[in-house]
Order: sequence, then structure tokens, then C-alpha cells
Amino acid sequence: SYFGDKSSCVENANTLNLTSSSSVRGLNSTCIGKTPLSSSRSVCRSHTPLMGYSVTSSSAVSTHSVASVIVAVVEGRGLARGEVGMASIDLKNPEMILSQFADNTTYAKVITKLKILTPLEIIMSNTACEAGNTTKLFSLITEHFKNVTFTTVQRKYFNETKGLEYIEQLCASEFSTVFMEVQSKYYCLAAASALLKYVEFIQNSVYAPKSLKVRFQGSEKTAMIDSSSAQNLELVINNRDSRNGHTLFGILNYTKTPGGSRRLRSNILEPLVDAETINVRLDCVQELLQDEELFFGLQAVISKFLDTEQLLSVLVQIPKQDTVKTAESKITNLIYLKHTLELVEPLKAALRSCNTQLLKAYYTSLEDARFGIILEKITTVINDDTRYTKGCLSMRTQKCYAVKPNINEFLDVARKTYTEVVDDIAGMITQLAEKYNLPMKTSFSSARGFFIQMNADCSTLPNGQLPSEFTKITKMKNTYSFTSADLIKMNERCQEALREIYHMTYLIVCKLLNEIYEHIHCLYKLSDIVSMLDMLLSFAHACTLSDYVRPEFTDTLAIKQGWHPILEKIAMEKPVANNTYLTEGNNFVIITGPNMSGKSTYLKQIALCQIMAQIGSYVPAEYCSFRIAEQIFTRIGMDDDIETNASTFMKEMKEITYIIQNANDKSLIIIDELGRGTSAEEGIGICYATCEHLLNLKAFTLFATHFLELCHIDALYPNVENYHFEVQHVRSSAGNKEKIAYTYTLSKGYTEEKNYGLKAAEVSSLPSSVILDAKEITNHIAKQILHRQKSTPEMMKERAVYHLAMRLVQTARNSRLDPDSLRIYLKGLKKKYEASCPSPGKNDEQ
Repeated sequence: SYFGDKSSCVENANTLNLTSSSSVRGLNSTCIGKTPLSSSRSVCRSHTPLMGYSVTSSSAVSTHSVASVIVAVVEGRGLARGEVGMASIDLKNPEMILSQFADNTTYAKVITKLKILTPLEIIMSNTACEAGNTTKLFSLITEHFKNVTFTTVQRKYFNETKGLEYIEQLCASEFSTVFMEVQSKYYCLAAASALLKYVEFIQNSVYAPKSLKVRFQGSEKTAMIDSSSAQNLELVINNRDSRNGHTLFGILNYTKTPGGSRRLRSNILEPLVDAETINVRLDCVQELLQDEELFFGLQAVISKFLDTEQLLSVLVQIPKQDTVKTAESKITNLIYLKHTLELVEPLKAALRSCNTQLLKAYYTSLEDARFGIILEKITTVINDDTRYTKGCLSMRTQKCYAVKPNINEFLDVARKTYTEVVDDIAGMITQLAEKYNLPMKTSFSSARGFFIQMNADCSTLPNGQLPSEFTKITKMKNTYSFTSADLIKMNERCQEALREIYHMTYLIVCKLLNEIYEHIHCLYKLSDIVSMLDMLLSFAHACTLSDYVRPEFTDTLAIKQGWHPILEKIAMEKPVANNTYLTEGNNFVIITGPNMSGKSTYLKQIALCQIMAQIGSYVPAEYCSFRIAEQIFTRIGMDDDIETNASTFMKEMKEITYIIQNANDKSLIIIDELGRGTSAEEGIGICYATCEHLLNLKAFTLFATHFLELCHIDALYPNVENYHFEVQHVRSSAGNKEKIAYTYTLSKGYTEEKNYGLKAAEVSSLPSSVILDAKEITNHIAKQILHRQKSTPEMMKERAVYHLAMRLVQTARNSRLDPDSLRIYLKGLKKKYEASCPSPGKNDEQ
């Protein structure tokens, strides 16, 4: 059967491919041996058949709803720690849900998502749950879902390429736009591949090709920006050169810690949608801008923090075998931990006089007694003046003398030996310098240990060569580096003493760490606070370099004199600023204008400003108000994709399908030209139909086009506004040639420019005979087509009534005017309405 009944499950259990560690409550319990998918341990596991028995998970909503969801979870490693991919499939319903998001160290989003899914079984990679080396995510999930079966699968089955192949193979064609969303989301693809492989194994069946519904869900509480929009808007990677900092991340990133920069990156890709949270952040940024002392005080402390999250993950790992390397790194990490904890007091001091709710909350969090307890435990064993320093020799010295004297006498003896050897080396080099009368000095590198260095010109050396007892000579400009047989022997003695010191220090450190472990959770809070403060400081810093303004959140998108934040950095001067105004009643703007007049830049600038506002940053404008967007969609760019076998036109169609399927009333949609990859008539048809579909939504849409026929849609739909970018014609002094001067200024109405494509072609080096021909043919076709639609008086009247009603609704909702000002404003509205109505007859007046 599709689900497998009791008998098939029992047979299946003998060939099963997994190990499990859980408190499981199944009926037929079978011991499973090692099989292809299993990780290194094999555990007795009871498998719960999925039909005929009721099994409830700890968080099942009610007793009758049997849990049947299997979830695979995988987390990025190294710098990508905190990036989580999830794939879940309901065994009673062939739908796979994928999600990937950046989470903080408390993994709140993962837990929330899992709580919503109420899983029967959770699959993770065996590397996440090796004994003695479990990840924080694994321990948190096991803690929250005590009654859920846990299964570990070898890491190699979490394979993103396989995942993409699976989705291509199994996803039903009407859901195939999901393919575009997840293409670059490697973690959820990896989870999908392990999940599908596993489910097919336990079910002893395969899914029919093209039969699954596959959905991608961003994380709640954040706005959804799909990967192609993130790429189009250059949020974190510059499209021309990936190393270039001209991205939204690049211009806002003045963070001082790796955690802060990770946090900024994930915020830009997933902005907030909760106005309250955003305003709390904006309050902080405002306070940092107004209180210089607070800003510089915090910045000074924050910049001293190391990568707290990385430190934490290393601290909680217990190495399997003790080598000199593990000993040395544990000692280093303890010194880093001491360094970090010593910064808690200065951080509190910097926050002491703050007024904002969030900063006060952070101050309270820092008053946690556990910071003091850990530091106290450390200082009983470790020297007070041991701290993180730059340079390998000074850090080596710090490690040697980290533990206080008289705690372990063998350690004190080993140190004495080490000191004597180092003194002997220095003494020996001084003697050699005197013997040969050369300016030698002692140097140190982690690769060579101690060696001799000397600045000297060839001519000063006897016979232009160094004495014969020196070996391994290298020369850089006038600097010689070399060693001698005696020095090599002494270096070996030095290393021996060091190994002894490290070994004994390590034993003491391990004992200390075991006492600390129970208090260590306060450090997750600390790393959270540091990364958040770092990001807010970064926003404030970016503000001081340009005239940004604090955004407001209403039901209107209104930007007064806004400009493109990245262009400002590239051009090194302020770009031409423009206004933007969209409301529920005017939620669709069509923008026309010649090539290179600034349409694409303007569209991207609006999306970037929206994202900046929603992450809690100030915005490049004189005044701005935003409606919170739950999704941001863009259709920009003009390129085919060989990998997915999509022509320019097919790629456009896929992107617009994705927008139409997913947009809702709270979306911001930006379309920079559509239907260009096909004939003009079909292009116009597609544009018109797309506009009419999007006009049914209350989403804010900005649509740039070269199809001027599209502008007449405003005769039918009063919520459409036409705008264009102005250009001026300048006659060149030399001849009678006309040149176009771009003003980059947005004005009402659609563009009056004729044949601007031909003018752009003239500027290029296309032969003049071709251009003359083109002009002639264009005129001929234009005469045939020109049937302009005219607005009738009835339509104009309807439009004026609609606009008046919309303004009145908006005033009733948002107005903060006093009665007199309100009266003046309403009189103005009346005048505007009368002016835009066709000249009325007597009965109209009444």
C-alpha cells in the first residue's frame, strides 16, 4: 500500500537505513542493523507504522489528529551557522514544504516552525548529533520535542544537487515556479534530498514523477524576498563583481564584529514586518544619533568583541582525542572567553544612561549574575592580566602563563624550563652578533619558531656571504632570515617544554570548563545583544555619512526627494532625488521615458528604501512614509539562462508567473519592462493582461515600460497613475544635430518623446544609411497605427469622484490636523475636484 501497512512495515524494518535516538512509543519494535543510510551507531529502534495505529507527537494539537509529518533539518556550518534549511512532508498528503532562513542563536524560528508542523519524526545529519559533539540546534530540538522520534542520517545524503534533481523530477508542473525560488537555497535543498530518500525508504515505495506539491515558505514575522529579487536589487552581492562592496549590505555595513555583519546580512534578506519592532529599532538608532557619547562609547566596546557565536560553538564541543592542537585551541578559547566576559562591565557602563526601551532591556539582560559567576571561576585559575593579544609570539606567551602559579607545581617547573630556553636563545644570538660583529636580532614565526633576522647590505658582509654556520638563509630586499644548527636544537627543546605546559594547562582548563558549562547559556544572550547593538551602531554610522531620515509607517508609500543609496556611493555625490507617492487609491504607477533616462534606477531605489525602512535603518530622503510590505517582488533584468534552458522571454514569463501566483494585498511589486522578448503586439497584450490582473490586488505596483499603448489603461482604471522621466533636447553648437540631455526628473503624465529608440541609435555608431531607413519605416508604420483613445467627459468625472473619495478616506484614517488646518485642506480638495471635472452644467452644480 502507499503508506505501508503493519506487515510491510515489519518486513521493511529489517532492511532499514537509519539509527534513531529517541523515546519512541511504537507497537512493533525491531532491532535495526547498520545499512546504507545509517550513521555509525546502530540503536534498537521501534518503527511506528503509519496506518492503523494512533501515534501522537508531544505537540499534536488534538488527540484525533495523528501526526504524520516527517521533517528534515540541516544547519549551515562555519560562517553559515544559523542558516537553517528545512523540508517537511506529510505522509498522508503528497505535499512537501521547504523553508530556509537565517536564525539567531536561540533558534526561535526553527522551533516555531517545528511547533506548527507537529512532526512524527525529525531527521538530522549524523554530524549534528555525534556523541560529545552535538550542535546547539540538535540539543534544543531534542529538548523541545521529547516525544518525537529522532533519526540520524549520514551527512552525504544531505546533498543539494540531488535535492534539486528530486524536485525537478517529482514536483507537479503547476507548482514548478517553486524551482526558481529554491535554486540557490542550498540548505533546504539538502534537507529535501535527505527527506525524500528517507521517506521512499521507510515507505518502501517511490513517488510517481511530477506528482508532489512542493511549496517554499519564508519564515513568518519577516518579509519574503525571493532569491532573484535579492540578486536584481544587489542586496548582498554585486552583479558585476562579487568582491565589490557596491551593494545594500556594503553601504550599510559598518559593523565591527562578525556576528553583527551576519545579522545585518540576514536582516537585509529578511526584513521585519512588525511595525512595533521596527520602531523600537528606529528609536535606538535615533538615540545613538542624538547622543554622541553613547554612540562612541558603545562603538569602542563593541569593536573589542571577537566572534562570540563562533567562540560559543567551539567551547561547547568536547574533542574526541586530546592532541597538542586541541589542547592549544581550548586554552586559546578560554582566554577569548575571559576577554569577552571582561567586556560585559564596560558594555553595561556604556548602556547605563540610555533611555530607549530596547537598550534598557539589553542593560537588564547584562545584569545576569551568571556572567560574574563564570568570570569568577575563571579568575580563580587564570591570571588576571592574561588577555587576547595580536601576534603569535605574544599570544603564545599568554597561553603559557595563563594559569596562575602554585596551582600545579609540575606546570611551574615546565614554565621555568621554557623561560630558561627562551633566555638561552636570546643570549646565544647576542653572542653570535658580537662574534661576527653583525646586527643580528631574534625573530619568531609560528612556522619556524625562533630564528635570526638581520638588516644589512651585501657589501658589509665578509666576501658578500654569511658565515658558514648559518643555514636556511632567505633574503628579502636587505633583510636576511636564517638559523643555525644550535638554534634548531634549542627550538626543539622549547617546543618540548611548550608541549608539557600546554598538556598540564589543558587538564586544568578542562576541569574549569566542566564547572562553567551549566552557566554557559547566558553567553547566547550576550552574543545576541552584541550582534544587535553592532548592527544598530552600523545604521547610525551610515546615517551620519549621508542625510538619511527616519521613516514612518502608515498605509501610504510617500517618499519626498528620495535617492538611490548605492548610486550615491558610486557617484561620490548625491544623485538626482525624486518623489514617490502610492496609496490604496493610487496603487499602480506606470513609468515611461527614453532609454537611459533613469527608470530602472528609480524602481530599484524604491525597493531598497522599503527594505532599509523595514530593517530599522534610516532612509535616503527628505521625508518618507512606508506601508509595510510582506513580500517584495521584482522583475528586472534581461538575460537568458542556459542552465535551466530558459530563453529571455521564458525567463520573463516564469518570473511574472511567480509574482502573480504569490503576490497579495501587502506586496510591493516592481516590474522593469515585460514582454520584450517577443513581438510588440504580443508583448503589449501580455503587459496589459498582467496589469489588469495586478490591478485587482491592493499591492503597490510600479511598472516601467516602453509600450506607450499601456499608458491608456488609466482611462479604464482610476487607480492607475502615469509618470515619465523628462529629457531635454539640446542643439549642439557645431552643427544642426540634436542631442538628448537627461534630467533624471520624474514628472506626471506619460512621455511625449517620439522615436527615442532611434535617437539612442544615432548616438551609437550605427551607419547613417541604416538610421535614415529606420526613420522612414517607423513613420510609415506609425501612420497606420495611430488611433489614440480619448477620455470622455463621463470618464473624467468618474475619475475625479474616485480620487476625491480616496483622499477623504485617507484623511479620515490618518489625519493629525487641527480643525482649522483640516478645513483649509478640505477646501483645497474641493477646488482640485472642481478643476479636474469637465465644465459642469447647472444640475451638476446642485
